[in-house]
Amino acid sequence: MSKPKNNINLSLNNEYKSWLKNLKQKVLSTQLKAAVQVNSTLLNFYWELGEDIVRRQAQANWGDGFLKQLNKDLSSEFPDIKGFSLSNIKYIRQWHLFYRDEVEKSQQLVGQLTSIPWGHNLKIISKCQTTAEALYYVGKTIEHGWSRNVLTHQIENGLWQRKGQAPNNFNATLPAVQSDLAQQTLKDPYMFDFLALTDNYTERELEQGLIKHITQFLLELGSGFAYMGKQFHIQVGQRDFYIDLLFYHTHLHCHVVIDLKAVDFEPEHAGKLNFYIKAVDEQLRKEGDAPTIGILLCKNKDKLVAEYALSDIQKPIGVSEYQLTESLPENLQSQLPSIEEIEQGLGGEW
Repeated sequence: MSKPKNNINLSLNNEYKSWLKNLKQKVLSTQLKAAVQVNSTLLNFYWELGEDIVRRQAQANWGDGFLKQLNKDLSSEFPDIKGFSLSNIKYIRQWHLFYRDEVEKSQQLVGQLTSIPWGHNLKIISKCQTTAEALYYVGKTIEHGWSRNVLTHQIENGLWQRKGQAPNNFNATLPAVQSDLAQQTLKDPYMFDFLALTDNYTERELEQGLIKHITQFLLELGSGFAYMGKQFHIQVGQRDFYIDLLFYHTHLHCHVVIDLKAVDFEPEHAGKLNFYIKAVDEQLRKEGDAPTIGILLCKNKDKLVAEYALSDIQKPIGVSEYQLTESLPENLQSQLPSIEEIEQGLGGEW
């Protein structure tokens, strides 16, 4: 395949001049200057421009200097529009190429791509390896209204790879629609990278850390979780019990019991969580609520052991691992204050 020539003077090329004239008229006719803040109008223009660039580069022998010339001509004509910088023109071309095959299958996809901000689109195509992964984040951004920082956090923490992977018995214990939504709600593992605990942390310390960083914790749990309390008291018979964390999920319309384990998963953990779920169903579930769901968060698990343990459990439970920031080396742990000393310094428990 011959390499495109670079010595054609595009400013004197009649075909280019004709196309540039039409392009400038298009900018003016769509009142792009006034619509820069209207995301869908701007991005629809970007999509058509990217499509046009790709097609003309394939059909015309304009060489590698084409984009530089286009940048020069459009920036000169529309100096107030920053979207015609050379780097952005290259991004427009890359954006179109990234999704071109998918758009050929469904033109409706363009409407989704143009409904999220340009910066979000650039972040997605720069960090995602496949269009399937990218479209997942496009959909989630539309669904939850993620800011660019939240979107970046979710991509870098591999939400696409972690969704719906946790062992669970939802298919056997929930109606089909509820089961599908509950499975997509689960992640495996959960990333608690906002926590730094020593190697020998306890479940209480883990719980306190999550509540102290409740905003980041809720972000990692996902959309729809409403926090109801920690060490939530329930009474069964003459005995008192305390649920580590209790939430209500506004999309699933059910309570969610979270049991924290600072150790590896053991089958008996599922039995205890099943008991908590039964108690919440009996005492807190109201008319219109879906069945309570349990999530067991443990340090590590054997997936097959978890599946065996859940197979005869009657209540819906999912088992996921969690990951923290790397534990501090032992030679540094002794130099740091204990949890109790930190709490005293803060004036009591957090």
